[in-house]
Amino acid sequence: MLELPRPASPATRRPDFPRGVGSTVLLVEYAASRGLAQEAALRGSGLTAADLADPDRQVTAEQELRVVRNLLVLVPREEQAAAGREVGRRYHVSTFGIFGFALLSSPTVLDAVDVALRFWDLSFAFALPEAHLEGDAVVFSLSTTGVPADVQPFVLARDAAAVETVLDELLPGEPAPRFEPGTHRLPLPAAYLSRALPQGNPGTLAVCRAMCEDVVMARRARSGLAQRVRVLVTQRVAAGAAMEAVASDLGMSGRTLRRRLAEEGTSYQALLDEVRESLALEMLGTGRLPVEDVALRLGYAEASSFIHAFRRWRGTTPAAHQRALREAGDPA
Repeated sequence: MLELPRPASPATRRPDFPRGVGSTVLLVEYAASRGLAQEAALRGSGLTAADLADPDRQVTAEQELRVVRNLLVLVPREEQAAAGREVGRRYHVSTFGIFGFALLSSPTVLDAVDVALRFWDLSFAFALPEAHLEGDAVVFSLSTTGVPADVQPFVLARDAAAVETVLDELLPGEPAPRFEPGTHRLPLPAAYLSRALPQGNPGTLAVCRAMCEDVVMARRARSGLAQRVRVLVTQRVAAGAAMEAVASDLGMSGRTLRRRLAEEGTSYQALLDEVRESLALEMLGTGRLPVEDVALRLGYAEASSFIHAFRRWRGTTPAAHQRALREAGDPA
């Protein structure tokens, strides 16, 4: 009897999770193929060419949707689903980073479905996954819950085409199931789910899943408005990440942002400190950046202000932290 995967830590049930910039890059490239310049594709999103060039950059769901809307200005409503399918076929397994490697290293298709359900918020999808048993098949479907009506035809078609493209790449050279015409239901028969994947490796999968867990735990540590603020602060931190600028990105005043964050039990300064501390540890850990450069990249006017803040966060100075890392890594 086929057993439906039941993830211990189910992926988010809302589409407003932060996502990597890779999807936005593909959207901008597609827009360019239709004659829309990069600047026009990014207009109103708060994103820049530098953001697109940073593979580690995260964006908010609203920022990606702004790019989608800019693109759809060029596409008549009746053609938007077709455009979505065309874009969706550009999303390959490699597009999804460690999440994609986890899919590839799954021993069977069923294992890959389990990975997808567990870590859907490491994808770029707005349509949310659902799965249930029907006889000896798992029916995988996509829901538009939470997806704005004006972008639904494009988004749903894009995400469905991306799923089909990934299935093609998991078992290359073999026909993969397709979404039923006129629906967003994808029946996956037991015989197909039990197929071994050519790159399946339980050991590699375990490593990839652990890495996926680390990423999603960090992203899920904050939710709601606080989560969106952290992403925007990360994008603006080098310029100081002024609260009024981030509030403007969110379409609200600084006072409203302060009040709503207080309702979530946090503050703008606390989120700014979280981002700066996390980035500081990452940059200092490379061993390649002097303290002064780290301070500049974190938006501090003077290194002394960064040193004071770091001592408050970690109880030591940045230089001492770097020395401790070097000594820990020195076999002598």
